[in-house]
Amino acid sequence: MTSGAEGNVRSVRAYVRSRGRAPRGLLDRYVSGFGLAMLLAVLGRPVSTVLTGLAGPVDPARMSAGAALVALALAGFLFAARTAGPVLLSPADASWLLLSPLNRRRLLARTGRVLIMVAVVAGAALGLGLLAVLGAPDQLVWRLLGALVLGVSAAVGGMALAVLGQASQSWQFWLTAAMVALLVLAVVAVSGQARTVLAVAASAPLTTVAASASTAAVVSALLVRRAWASLDRIPTRILLASSTRAGHVADAAVGLDPGALTWIAEENHWRARTLRSRRWPSLPAPLALAWQDWRRLARRPGRLAAMSGAAGLPVVLAQAGAGPAASGAVVLAGALAVAAAGVSGARWDRDNPALSRIVGVGHRPALAARALLPMVLSGAWATLALAGLSVSASLALAGLGAWASVGTAVPGAWSVGTAGLSAFSGGWWLFGPLVAPALAAGALRMAGRGPVDHSMPVIDTPGGAIPTGPLLWAATGADLAVLGCLPAIAALLSPPGALGWFLAAQGVFGALTLVGYAWRRGAGQAT
Repeated sequence: MTSGAEGNVRSVRAYVRSRGRAPRGLLDRYVSGFGLAMLLAVLGRPVSTVLTGLAGPVDPARMSAGAALVALALAGFLFAARTAGPVLLSPADASWLLLSPLNRRRLLARTGRVLIMVAVVAGAALGLGLLAVLGAPDQLVWRLLGALVLGVSAAVGGMALAVLGQASQSWQFWLTAAMVALLVLAVVAVSGQARTVLAVAASAPLTTVAASASTAAVVSALLVRRAWASLDRIPTRILLASSTRAGHVADAAVGLDPGALTWIAEENHWRARTLRSRRWPSLPAPLALAWQDWRRLARRPGRLAAMSGAAGLPVVLAQAGAGPAASGAVVLAGALAVAAAGVSGARWDRDNPALSRIVGVGHRPALAARALLPMVLSGAWATLALAGLSVSASLALAGLGAWASVGTAVPGAWSVGTAGLSAFSGGWWLFGPLVAPALAAGALRMAGRGPVDHSMPVIDTPGGAIPTGPLLWAATGADLAVLGCLPAIAALLSPPGALGWFLAAQGVFGALTLVGYAWRRGAGQAT
């Protein structure tokens, strides 16, 4: 690497900037600095309040679930980094500068700095979460500093590992192994097998915290150095693919058409795969039309496994201290998201209405057939999640009974940790199949929405201006799901002693919601 190569990259970028927008002046820098200062001033008091609340020990009943959430957050960060690239360029730079004889490492240096900044911000959030899990029995400032160093080191090291995985398949294996290890750690933490380790870590002396933070920082620095050295070894085709994907995502974000992101993900997944042709099954016309949704989902076992594993997230949140309403909201939101994964055929019908007319199947029968898969997915997911909450509630009540049988007072931490679970004792899992029709109707309504309407008015509120176009786009589909799940929501807001009437009402509401939506939607398409 020579200074001439670095100078060439700088001169080319300076030439591009000179031909584009005007350079930033003193006023622009002043506005940016003033905006940053105002942001820090607004966030200063809430952040200081949160940090002050972290002082003191943490309830042991919530520690395991909190550690599982931190591990899942880090695993999600690594997965997002690997999915994004993470090294990429703008479409213009990828088209012109990437294929030029400029020094590759210097060309990608700006992207590397942006990745480090993103990792630092994510690591700071992880560090605060780690401190919230372990607590600070003494020396809040030093323990906060140690948690921040650990979180930033983990995030920066994980981002460097993702960069190395982009350049080499061997490092890709280690990145996958790290994500699997984090998932296993989350499972172990939820099961309660790591309570002793977490208790020791929470009361560790400052010397141990400093040694751990220093070791993590050194390992992270070594990974960053290896990642910087590997920038010029990333294959061009991988950089072009990542840059193209980022360009599509940026276009969808600028145009405020989030629905386009799903098509981008689907096309990127199937483009590089060779599929075997199989005979279409002998089914009635509406079911044969919807068979492609089932087949497409069956070809992605990884997605099914991820959906099944995510069904345990409400249990983790309940163990972390979430109330019944929050846990129930997570169940309904997760089931709606799972149902939305099985409506790609309905989106295809919306984008290509001529093809759906050529098939010769009526709109209402086709919509009813396409509703079967989201019903099965959402019903199974909600049943698993609610059954997990019920089982955890039974175990929590058994634990309370064990404390009472030996004549010992129930610890306050244990009672607080089980308060969010005790409301789910009983047959709550029966709500799973009953909310499935309403959630399927909401998912189908989400599949039928178009791009965001930017011509809609803006509402002025004390908190600022709210554009109604994106707000209505986000509420489309969710509003129908909430309407069809009103009995289940009422039961979650005020858990009753007997669920019989709520279950019966939910069955009626769910069926009427799906039938009404299919009838009205089919009539609208027919006209």
